[in-house]
Amino acid sequence: MSAPLRILLTGFEPFGFDTINPSWEVARALDCSLCDAATVHAVQLPCVFGPAVEQLEQALHHWQPQLVLALGLAGGRSEVTLERVAINVDDARIADNAGQQPIDTPVVQGGPSAYFSTLPIKAIVRDLHVAGLPGAVSNTAGTFVCNHVFYALMHRLNEPAWAGTRGGFIHLPYLPEQAAHHPGAPSMALATQVQALQVVMRTALAVHTDVLETAGQLH
Repeated sequence: MSAPLRILLTGFEPFGFDTINPSWEVARALDCSLCDAATVHAVQLPCVFGPAVEQLEQALHHWQPQLVLALGLAGGRSEVTLERVAINVDDARIADNAGQQPIDTPVVQGGPSAYFSTLPIKAIVRDLHVAGLPGAVSNTAGTFVCNHVFYALMHRLNEPAWAGTRGGFIHLPYLPEQAAHHPGAPSMALATQVQALQVVMRTALAVHTDVLETAGQLH
């Protein structure tokens, strides 16, 4: 009998001046749901350098997922953005929730400079658009805790023991209640973000070779 298919969704606790984080609201809305033949398991990560990766590692060990989607907030973006690359640097513009503010520190000492997502990011964006949902490829996951987790995830999945497990990072826009405190900032309703993640999961499970479409940027 084959092992059950599992999807791990991670989201962050609120950080900065926000009291809510769409990444966790979306993840927990999908917790224990089914996506085709896969069961979704959601885990909240602290917005703290170090402990966020420790909790990610615990979740990976516990659930042994075949697909890992790490979610984070990118306030100011108007689309669900599929991150292309994680870089091996922590360079925090603000302190994390534990007061840490690393500057030009590697996520993994001696690790590669970068890892690419193993999700079919362009196929996912295509399918979001077909579903009438805003989506885009992003070429920077920043240098805060989101990139910290993204890099650590891909470093772990690069190990032979995790061959066959794919993963990546997705940034989400503000929720409307957050945008109310950030005049002029775009937002997206929770129900729409949940719908978008359902599309993301279905495509990630079904597509193993990404489509060849442009998603480049001039700047």
